[in-house]
Amino acid sequence: MKISDLRFTERKWDFVKPFHIANNVSSSKVNIEVELVLADGTIGLGEASSSFRVNGESNESIFQLSSEMLEAIKGLDVRDYRRVFKKLDAYSRSAPSLKAAVQFATLHAFSRLISTPVYQILGGMKDFVETDKTVSIGSLEETVNDAREIFNAGHKVIKMKVGEDLQSDIARVLAVNDEIKGVKYIIDANTGYTPKEALRFIDAMYRNSVPVGIFEQPVPAEDFDGLKIVRQGSMYPVGADESARTKFDVMRLIKEGAVDFVNIKLMKSGISDALAIVEMCNSAGIGLMIGCMSESGIGVSQSVHFAAGTGAFMYHDLDSHLLLKNVEPVGFRQERDRQYPILF
Repeated sequence: MKISDLRFTERKWDFVKPFHIANNVSSSKVNIEVELVLADGTIGLGEASSSFRVNGESNESIFQLSSEMLEAIKGLDVRDYRRVFKKLDAYSRSAPSLKAAVQFATLHAFSRLISTPVYQILGGMKDFVETDKTVSIGSLEETVNDAREIFNAGHKVIKMKVGEDLQSDIARVLAVNDEIKGVKYIIDANTGYTPKEALRFIDAMYRNSVPVGIFEQPVPAEDFDGLKIVRQGSMYPVGADESARTKFDVMRLIKEGAVDFVNIKLMKSGISDALAIVEMCNSAGIGLMIGCMSESGIGVSQSVHFAAGTGAFMYHDLDSHLLLKNVEPVGFRQERDRQYPILF
């Protein structure tokens, strides 16, 4: 059951349509698929989806660390996965998405050896989770049409991207709210607003009775004071994403009273930090959501198993495989908005 090798493969995925968030548009994403090989030939799978915007991480830097990371964990037993996790914590700042992928691959190899799904190794709290789906920034007509398709596909929570033009953002969200009833919204500004703009946005939402579950990352990642100001003036729960990369970031957010919710993404923190963040937020009474970067089927599976295993999350934003072309779920079944983790 000892680790003998790591293999990395780049794979490019195209978005169904350009994915537009505040000040960034993507038409494709190149991820790294990870194979962790045991001495008996058993293979555990994982996926890294790097983000230079969020973590300062790139695929080039990941490949440069491949031999060093293998050297750190080679010969360790996957049954002692927390020992593997501890070694990989050295890469929390330099290669967090790779850390996540290798940590999951460790659990996956172990799960294959004992014929037990990863989510049950992590606690088995839920048999399925329910994901939202995201509407990226576009014209008012495109926004309404995309939201209607998401609602008709069975999603009870719709995530909407804003943060680029305040008046346009308000108009788009209000148009969707007029069109669709019976859903909740996660509104994600991706660091795009100033605190004043964020509060103006919130006021418009509240005056029009928009059912917002979380107002996510309204201000720049480093502006903890601004995040706290928005939280204090908001009628809706305020969440951190880009501001919450590691467990140390989350500890500071809690101490400063800056958020109501934290968005855990395994690509930011890895599984080990994510486990610590869950416990910190539970102890502090902070709500949790789980999100994704641009992972394909394998990568989303990592978060589905983590979310179902811990049962820690009120909201699940695990839709990136639905936004990419020709992606099939790996390690889970997708039934409308429900995701069922399975042995694979």
